[in-house]
Amino acid sequence: MDTWQDTTDRSALPPATELLQTGATLLERGQRSAAIELLQRARAEPGTRLAAHNLIERNDLPGAFGDMMAMRCEIAPADDIFHFFEGHPTSTNPLRDYLADGWRTLSELMLLLEAVGRPLLKTGSFLEFASGHGRFTRHLVKALGAKRVTVSDVVPDAVDFSRRTFGVAGFQSSSTPEDLVWPQRYDVVFVLSLFSHLPRSTWGRWLKCLYDGVAPGGVLVFTTHGARATAFDKVTLDDEGFFFAPSSESNAIDPNEYGTTFTSEAFVRARIAETVGAERLVHVAPVQFWNHQDAYVLVKPS
Repeated sequence: MDTWQDTTDRSALPPATELLQTGATLLERGQRSAAIELLQRARAEPGTRLAAHNLIERNDLPGAFGDMMAMRCEIAPADDIFHFFEGHPTSTNPLRDYLADGWRTLSELMLLLEAVGRPLLKTGSFLEFASGHGRFTRHLVKALGAKRVTVSDVVPDAVDFSRRTFGVAGFQSSSTPEDLVWPQRYDVVFVLSLFSHLPRSTWGRWLKCLYDGVAPGGVLVFTTHGARATAFDKVTLDDEGFFFAPSSESNAIDPNEYGTTFTSEAFVRARIAETVGAERLVHVAPVQFWNHQDAYVLVKPS
């Protein structure tokens, strides 16, 4: 019988941190059953929630979300979207809310692609651009398999985490659209909530750049803060139908490059017309994502 006792002096540690560290030590010694209760208790505390969650997931302990959802459920410590949920006053279970939100995005995207005759499951190659740390990527991989998925983000740690955790291909984006180098072209380029953050100076340039990444016969899907979001946040658009504020939920990107943007449909249509041609727009879906962001689908001729 193993009669080991943890004699580490943790008297100065907060109770949750002590639970986390003791649970981690027990795991290292192979005492899974003793570690489970401590880590589950640490997961319930804000200060140790994410670290305990990741230990539970990586070790496939009882209560792991990965066991329930049949996918990798680790969350990167630097994930701004998770921390957005964690700090939101309506989120009573930010781990569950974060993981469920990615599933919601998958269902909303599948409905949108069905509406334009491009079923997701028949997609040969899929690029998730501005992918972050995998909130949506993990669900996409479950649907398509890692070999059909590529991610790209301007934050290197985000790309590295998705490559390492989900097995997808990935490449780093750039702050300047003209500097982006495409490793290939993709049947679907999906850009969720990037144009809702871009300043006027790069908005149209990124639209042109991302359309260039679409394979012949493929589609570009992107979203914006449209009329509903503008009204909800009581924003006044300028004469062109545009508003930008240099602030966002991201702590990793210059707010002057990635702030918060609102646009009218007329503004978006005008930018499409002047960059890739109005005839490339095949579908507009108001409040398609999160009941808050509008979606636009552009097609590239075969």
